[in-house]
Amino acid sequence: MSLIRVIIVEDSEDDLLLILRALKKGGFDVIHTCVETEEGLKNALEDESWQLVISDHAMPRFSATEALSVLNHSGRDLPFIIVSGTIGEEFAVKAMKAGAHDYIMKDNLTRLAPAVERELREAALREENRHNREQLTYMTLHDQLTGLYNRIYFDNELERLKSGAGYPLAVISADIDGLKLINETLGQKAGDRYLQICADRFKTALRRGDLLARIGGDEFAAILPQISESSAWEVVERIYQAIDHFNKENDELPLLVSLGCAVSRDKEENPAVTLKHAEKLMRFEKQNRSGSSRGQVVSALLAALAERDYITGGHAQRLQELCQKMGRAAGLDRSRLAALDLVAQVHDLGKIGIPDEILFKTSGLTEGEWEIMRLHPEKGYRIACASPELEGIADLILRHHEKYDGTGYPLGLQGEQIPLECRILTIADAFDAMTNDRPYRRAKTTREALAEINNCSGTQFDPQLVDIFKGIIE
Repeated sequence: MSLIRVIIVEDSEDDLLLILRALKKGGFDVIHTCVETEEGLKNALEDESWQLVISDHAMPRFSATEALSVLNHSGRDLPFIIVSGTIGEEFAVKAMKAGAHDYIMKDNLTRLAPAVERELREAALREENRHNREQLTYMTLHDQLTGLYNRIYFDNELERLKSGAGYPLAVISADIDGLKLINETLGQKAGDRYLQICADRFKTALRRGDLLARIGGDEFAAILPQISESSAWEVVERIYQAIDHFNKENDELPLLVSLGCAVSRDKEENPAVTLKHAEKLMRFEKQNRSGSSRGQVVSALLAALAERDYITGGHAQRLQELCQKMGRAAGLDRSRLAALDLVAQVHDLGKIGIPDEILFKTSGLTEGEWEIMRLHPEKGYRIACASPELEGIADLILRHHEKYDGTGYPLGLQGEQIPLECRILTIADAFDAMTNDRPYRRAKTTREALAEINNCSGTQFDPQLVDIFKGIIE
């Protein structure tokens, strides 16, 4: 049996029992409350678990018309079915126009259960449609990632406030620094989480009643009604403080934002123009700190790289030492030796964006996994290009997986087309990888590793550099 919860408006116990019996005979298990006054119905409707109302037509103190009015005034969309011993056609039509869903004669209660089943089904359909409309409205006006208002709502609000009473009115423009770099290196999920954290930090700094929106990929804006210019800049400072507090409390990527603020003092100053002024100030702030912001993001990525297992155990230091010995033997000058030393430290920077399940896989990689792995020189190149400290070795990072015979990646360079620093690094990196344990194999002996390098001379490695390397190791 189907369980239903019913408010029954009835003053006759005998008629109440007839209604309950008809519902039970029709396949319903009924939980009910019986009321016979306006106050009783109002109190019952405060409980949102009731599913429908069944009401007698005419009672000494309360009528179906009055009950229907109470239901409509409550805002609840419950099926309303009238049950009566005497109901005229004129009243029935009037009641249906007022919102009643059906009427049943007491001498024909076999119709009650089918009517209830139909009306509950239609009520569920109305609720689903209402929910879908609300969801559509929400999606139209909100950013799906952060839950904040979107550009459409923000622009509409600016237009609405143009002739309102919210002056003086401030607009804050915010831009997230380094988001593109994070998306390219760590992936879209990391970038999305970065945006969500920023949105949360912004909200903590704003006042109750201020409006915050995400108006672009990495852009946010806030409207602060009825605020002085000095107070508006205090809010800006609170945002910066909230960001700084998060960065001090968390070891992950730093949150970096640029902010601008402008104020409309009265209706003569269009809020849309005020937004443009705030954006101009924000861009100026961003330009002033762009280098340091990128540097902070890159530094955080390097720190994260240092914590990954594949460069622990002295790998970077061993690689630097081997590369310096080979570089000096190959005749590199001081500046190129310095570049070689740096690229030995950070050549795998792009691996920060490789999932752990691929990077530390103990069995062979699939072709799809290899495609992801082969992206790391390009990712590292983009990171280095964003850093003044690494920009000079970006090309070396891009080319460090090229092979002497042209079968490497990502450019397929061969021979001396490959920078000498990269040809040196390739040999040193391969030797260190072979002579130390990796997740997928045990370490080789020095003799075994040298034999492998010798076998790949002229294909993977520069033959002249192989001879130099063997002389250093042996």
